[in-house]
Amino acid sequence: MDFLSNHIEALIFSSPEPLKISDMQTCMSEMFAADVPVEHIREALLTIEQKYKVDEFSFALYQHAEGYQFLTKPAYQASIKILLKQASKKRLSTSSVETLAIIAYKQPISKGQIEQIRGVNCDYAVQKLLEKGLIEIKGKSDAVGRPLVYGTSPKFMDYFGLKDLNELPQPKDISSEENEIGIPTA
Repeated sequence: MDFLSNHIEALIFSSPEPLKISDMQTCMSEMFAADVPVEHIREALLTIEQKYKVDEFSFALYQHAEGYQFLTKPAYQASIKILLKQASKKRLSTSSVETLAIIAYKQPISKGQIEQIRGVNCDYAVQKLLEKGLIEIKGKSDAVGRPLVYGTSPKFMDYFGLKDLNELPQPKDISSEENEIGIPTA
């Protein structure tokens, strides 16, 4: 039974979402080329659950309505909160935000076109946006030299909570009064 527990533990660990018993059974039946009874899977889950209940582990097996998943124990929430807080401090620089806005509105766009709009070199900003996964290479342009063209990535959509690029604010939606320079206010 430990052999089955190890396989189920690996499945749950590698699954990005809670794993259903039916999915475990399908995987195990294919793995062993034999029918694996649900009772054996439930026994293996109890073994795994008991294994991770002890204090030496910072995570445990939790059952949700959707299935089983490894989650961090509540005692470690403070340290995780600090990590997430530090990660949120790694914000984009002004030049990266400007570059990202140009890419979002003008995609697919080459680095040369971005530099022409910004008026400065944008190698570093493009590289950082690629590293963060907010943009991706969409192909090559038909222009001379066939430069790479960039566009936003699915991570960009998730980061900004967008379902579609049409949800980006349009220039007409942005109040011009806030963006005017040198106009005295009453």
